[in-house]
Amino acid sequence: WKKLYLAHHWPVTVCKMSANDCQDPPEYWTIHGLWPDKTEECNRTWHFNVTEIKDLMSDMRRYWPDVLHSSLNRTQFWKHEWEKHGTCAATLQVLNSQKKYFGKALELYQHIDLNSCLLKAGIKPSSSYYQMTAIKEALTRFYGVMPKIQCLPPEEGEKAQTIGQIEFCFTKELQLRNCTALKGESDPLQAHLKLGTEELSVCSDTLPTYYPSQVQ
Repeated sequence: WKKLYLAHHWPVTVCKMSANDCQDPPEYWTIHGLWPDKTEECNRTWHFNVTEIKDLMSDMRRYWPDVLHSSLNRTQFWKHEWEKHGTCAATLQVLNSQKKYFGKALELYQHIDLNSCLLKAGIKPSSSYYQMTAIKEALTRFYGVMPKIQCLPPEEGEKAQTIGQIEFCFTKELQLRNCTALKGESDPLQAHLKLGTEELSVCSDTLPTYYPSQVQ
């Protein structure tokens, strides 16, 4: 693989996509995962072991919660992320254990600090719409790179898309880079946030964009 995606998702939108036991989703961007492009489930014998990340637990619960299932004892989401993506990311020395993989993802999340950057740019959850170009401009200004932004397309009768996921791309040296494919790179796996029938796709630049503050 060539690059890593650090995916942040907006819990309110995730809950909107899926009618299950979402309770009081956090009102800040949380981690969805740290994904190498192109590879999945690289080592099926390397099982998730929650005791390896016990030192990270309070940060994991806060910044990488299982938004869809509110019980704090659930580790299913992390297990899934480790087995599907972590075992592939582990070819890098800085990510070659469960503790390093989850710890480094938390570190990158803190470093990017998406929540405060959006606030500083005056972009906050609201009932009025944003222009996608304004959101992109703010992010590019802060980070110097273009992230990949995913939305829930408008439902029937709606005119606006709903922002759901923002992915930052990193090189193997863990330096920020643009998410667009470079020459000679294939474009990686599409959004894997598919819940029920609804799924996220790359946001349209022309549709008004809703950044919801609570689950409708």
